[in-house]
Amino acid sequence: MTEAPTTTTTAKAVSSEESNESDEVTFKILVTHPEVPQDALDLMSTSCKLIMCESLPPNRTEILEKAKGVHGMFWGSHVPLDKEVLDAAGPQLKSISTMSAGIDYVDVEELKKRKIPLGHTPIVLSDAVADLAMGLMLSAARRFHEGRTKIDSSTWENYHIEWMWGQEIRDSTVGFFGFGSIGQAIAKRLKGFDIERILYTTRRPLEKKLEKQFNAEKVPFHELLGQSDILFIAAPLTPETQGIFNSTAFPKMKKNAVLINIARGPIINQDDLYTALKTNQIFSAGIDVMYPEPLPANDKLLTLPNLVITPHIGSATKRTRTDMAIIAAHNVLRGLAGEPMLSPAY
Repeated sequence: MTEAPTTTTTAKAVSSEESNESDEVTFKILVTHPEVPQDALDLMSTSCKLIMCESLPPNRTEILEKAKGVHGMFWGSHVPLDKEVLDAAGPQLKSISTMSAGIDYVDVEELKKRKIPLGHTPIVLSDAVADLAMGLMLSAARRFHEGRTKIDSSTWENYHIEWMWGQEIRDSTVGFFGFGSIGQAIAKRLKGFDIERILYTTRRPLEKKLEKQFNAEKVPFHELLGQSDILFIAAPLTPETQGIFNSTAFPKMKKNAVLINIARGPIINQDDLYTALKTNQIFSAGIDVMYPEPLPANDKLLTLPNLVITPHIGSATKRTRTDMAIIAAHNVLRGLAGEPMLSPAY
């Protein structure tokens, strides 16, 4: 990864209300989240004026108002980035980057039509997300959540030999729906668990050397469902993947299957997931993504003992979020300079 250039100033971001703009400032960049790491703000503010949004959670009305006349956008939230936003900014807008890997909330075709480059921040978050995926796998396979409820309710039954038996990872067939950088980071971590093999379903096969490295085989979706003991969802949300894990898919899975989703919530039909877990069509699941987000506290998924759920925290470490912000800042600056982005989305 290209390192951030050394800067000679540590100028702080300025809000749109401040008027003491330096003569050296050429471009204005809208920053849609007030908590963007300072390293990224410093990088951009050495040569540009930053228009900071201050609302938490990010407010679309504020974003639309402050977007007027900006040349670049640092999109630090999952508020839809669409035609309305681009129209509010105006024709001088020439560079945008999200601070995320996924861009399913972006109207990509509208940006392409206007010839506005878009950056995003994949790869850099792969290790953090993979770490969380491993935690979800172990928690779901070994019934961590259910075990805690037993403690909370004083219903220990450890006089039964078969009490709280879970699924082992060793000798298992591990499947991946999507096997890009995050999936491969998970596969690297699985090497210490003595798994049997890896199956994956993607649009295009891996290079042969990578298949050999991971002992991985590309299979059709129905075989992935039928043969996986543990199945990770690590694919982007597209019209083709939306809702693909549903009442048709779950009965094809093994009864002992553990399903992990660290990609996007709508890839799973949550009503069907509830039924599959409630009726023990599959053993358990661990999810870091869901819909809607935030998930209501009274959602029926939260009543399931065999579901481990975390609040979309896959990339939530200081190191990873800071790296994401710096890459996004580089993307915006390079776009403004007419240079190729460090991490282009297309």
